[in-house]
Amino acid sequence: MKNKVALVLGATGGVGGEMAHRLLASGWTVKALTRRNDEFQGKDGIIWIHGDAVNSEDVKKAAVGANLIVHAVNPPGYKNWAQLVIPMIENTIQAAKATGARILLPGTIYNYGDHSPALLSESTAQEPTTRKGQIRKDLEQKLFEASKEGVKVLVVRCGDFYGPRPGNNWFSQGLVKPGQLVKSISYPGKKGVGHAWAYLPDVAETMVLLAEQEERLSDFETFHFAGNWDYDGKQMIQAIEQVSRNSSVKVKAIPWILFLLLSPFVTVFRELLEMRYLWQKPYQLDNRRLVQFLGFEPATPLNQAVEKTLRGLGCL
Repeated sequence: MKNKVALVLGATGGVGGEMAHRLLASGWTVKALTRRNDEFQGKDGIIWIHGDAVNSEDVKKAAVGANLIVHAVNPPGYKNWAQLVIPMIENTIQAAKATGARILLPGTIYNYGDHSPALLSESTAQEPTTRKGQIRKDLEQKLFEASKEGVKVLVVRCGDFYGPRPGNNWFSQGLVKPGQLVKSISYPGKKGVGHAWAYLPDVAETMVLLAEQEERLSDFETFHFAGNWDYDGKQMIQAIEQVSRNSSVKVKAIPWILFLLLSPFVTVFRELLEMRYLWQKPYQLDNRRLVQFLGFEPATPLNQAVEKTLRGLGCL
């Protein structure tokens, strides 16, 4: 693809930030929308454009000349999900219609409810059992409908994100405390229950490799990224303990009952409580289609990924 230009929405977050820098490293020109005026101008080689993803005209103007729009923007702190998620994707769709750019969505497994099978493929029925899951399903449905009107879409679904760039994820906001040496781990899962983790540098590399196969992609494509499968819920804990070189790390259970009691008053607790089922049953992503398409899935060894994450979060 000549003159590769990408617009990244959410470039100040964990997923968007990793995508922006991976695209740059792969030779793309990267533009990013930000509400923070000139705070980022001249940094990292990204072309920062002042604007807001909730403003349709801002997104359209920023997308001019783009071949790819990375939709990695989410309401911070889970606030106003119902009011903002769908309008923001509609703005991205309108920008894609105006420019011909492909939309790339870093997806989740929220779309699949607690009755879903343990192994999730791209064709598994989406039957969400939570409000956020229904919103994610509606978001993808919007993209599917747009693909019938000429908009090209690429969705890559992943497990729980983690990586060296701070973001709105369980690892940096639950398991450890950024900026502090690891003395304890707060783990939300049940003993013996597997959990899917997605190391952001690997996710970003995967998505860029897919985006650079434009001639092989159909108008609407979905892939599942397997990432680090913690088969018994202990592998991530052990990796943190080994990397931190602290044999006295205390492993504590997340106080779900406290979340329940405070959920009427604390938005984050209410939203996290809704997704508790993902920690009570194993849900693994089937990446066979991705491996067949690319030939492999980028995979950093778990301990190495955890070390880079902890170092990036200031925990080592």
